[in-house]
Amino acid sequence: MRNLDITTLRSFVAVADSGGVTRAAGFLNLTQSAVSMQLKRLEELLGLDLFDRSGRSIALTASGEQLLAYARRMVALNDEVITRLTDHAYEGEIVLGVPHDIVYPAIPRVLQQFNTSFPRVKVQLVTANTRDLKDRFEHGECDMILTTEPKEVPGAEVLAAVPLVWIGAPGGAAWRKRPIELAQGRNCIFRPIVLEAFEAAGIEWDVALDSDSDRTIEATVAADLAVMAMLDGTQPPHVEVISHCGALPPLPLHFINFYGAGRSGGEVSETLAELLRTAFADLTPRARLKAAV
Repeated sequence: MRNLDITTLRSFVAVADSGGVTRAAGFLNLTQSAVSMQLKRLEELLGLDLFDRSGRSIALTASGEQLLAYARRMVALNDEVITRLTDHAYEGEIVLGVPHDIVYPAIPRVLQQFNTSFPRVKVQLVTANTRDLKDRFEHGECDMILTTEPKEVPGAEVLAAVPLVWIGAPGGAAWRKRPIELAQGRNCIFRPIVLEAFEAAGIEWDVALDSDSDRTIEATVAADLAVMAMLDGTQPPHVEVISHCGALPPLPLHFINFYGAGRSGGEVSETLAELLRTAFADLTPRARLKAAV
């Protein structure tokens, strides 16, 4: 197995760019003999002539031209790895606020991808309802937040427009009962919209439980004791979208808004922002049976 040395490749690139060993040695802070020896070793390793030395100045052979493209990429990748892992500019912490109901499935994937690119930057994930997150953002407690809101908001970037859908137990029948039992968090931003939809449709309803615990609410729905509304595509695997054939009222689109994308944070913050944009672009409305909406 033959391995190319990054230091040698760096010398090779420097000679090719400067047009001579003397200038390259000065740029690299090495002696001419040291650079010449590296080039000789590189040619011996590859078994190729990389330089045409017949003229007054050094020129690359066809093999040298081909190697140069690879060498530039390898040196650049080496420098990127060293910078990302050791440069203090890539250290620190970003506080990201996300509503409970849209953490899955997008956020774990975003955090994993971001950590791969910036392992020395910590993302502190804060989960709360939209009202609390907006308040924390205004007070500087979060660097970036996502929200679920019924409209586009000035100063926020829309990542997705997603329909609210009715959620129940797999194969459940709670949605057929009247009064219908509702399991929606007491401070959930969807709750007044759901209640308004029931009132407009003349559907009797009752509160199945008074809680803000997502796990408790989901367990109640999964047990077929109640229904709830969630953004399409964010429901956990133990519940499902109800195909109600028009028995439940239609629900509106909701917007996933992004605050903090424009704040100065350089490459690190912009990378996280772009990962969030990509992840939530997958939550655009999917085709559903008309009865489900």
